[in-house]
Amino acid sequence: MDETAVRAVLARAPALRAAHVQALVAAADGDLTRAIELEALCSVDLPPAARAFLVLPDEATLNSDLAWIEASGAQLLATTDTDYPAQLRPLPDPPAVLFVLGDVRKLASLQLAMVGARNATHEGRNTARKYAEYFARAGITITSGLALGIDAASHEGALQGGGQTVAVCATGLDRVYPTQHADLAQRIRASGALLSEFPPRTPPRKMNFPRRNRLISGLSRGTLVVEAAHYSGSLITARRAAEQGRPVFAIPGCIHQPLSSGCHKLIRDGATLVEKPADVLSSLKVPLPSQVVAPRVVGRIRGGAMDKGYEMLLDAVGFEPATVDVLVVRTGLSGESIASMLLALELEGRIASYPGGRFGRIP
Repeated sequence: MDETAVRAVLARAPALRAAHVQALVAAADGDLTRAIELEALCSVDLPPAARAFLVLPDEATLNSDLAWIEASGAQLLATTDTDYPAQLRPLPDPPAVLFVLGDVRKLASLQLAMVGARNATHEGRNTARKYAEYFARAGITITSGLALGIDAASHEGALQGGGQTVAVCATGLDRVYPTQHADLAQRIRASGALLSEFPPRTPPRKMNFPRRNRLISGLSRGTLVVEAAHYSGSLITARRAAEQGRPVFAIPGCIHQPLSSGCHKLIRDGATLVEKPADVLSSLKVPLPSQVVAPRVVGRIRGGAMDKGYEMLLDAVGFEPATVDVLVVRTGLSGESIASMLLALELEGRIASYPGGRFGRIP
């Protein structure tokens, strides 16, 4: 077998772990193509199911996998390969083999995980999009799970910021889940990478999502939770990040909003409270170039048809913090428009957010 075929066999072997692959390659004197020969298999302690599969792989399954790999241009990274993400190797259970569509070099970039609720609010999605755009302009790769809501908004924001993004999937990469993100997945592949430890034709099983989450946090320097309910799956990602020794960040929200409760729980448990994107960069010790304020936001505020609207909103905010509901009454603008404009003004450093969903001008 050639190296691609050997990687495909290793990826299919049940109960095979990264440590087993490392031992097999070592037993074959560093030659991956000999790692599944009988001599290596007899010298390494393997799970019975893995040994049985490696001795006699399912030919039909293997041929189908190889046909998809060739047609899709997917790359397979065994744990012993130099392109395998180094930040995953120290994890307690790193994948033996990874499937990648896109540029494998992006996996070694400085990454920030951004996760949150699937049924996110409009304000939450907008916040995720703007924060991700801001981070992308600072040179950070945004890593998330391609899910509905905050995940998708984070990927979109990174792309809007001209940056790169990595989507870690809980299915085989021959399918996109959810299906409505097919176009987004293609754009992510063009700018970054799609990643999975699951072989082709793996459906979206419930048990696979926590495994995906450990890779999202494991690839990243830190994890930012934007919106999450008290028992959200995003909290699993945050917990994995903490277990992996990575910092956890959370954006607070209104105490009456159920999707803020998960973030508030994280903050009570020690996560860093985030009021603006620069808080995350400062904590991660990432330099913040002066030009990082998103040009698209600056352009809307400083020039063009929106100037008067922003000026009116700034006057309405004043220096005594006010809620969005109060600002709706003062300006006549819609709540959604105000939420978007407030975020742009906050990113530019003109206003600050305060507890209770209030905003005030910075003197």
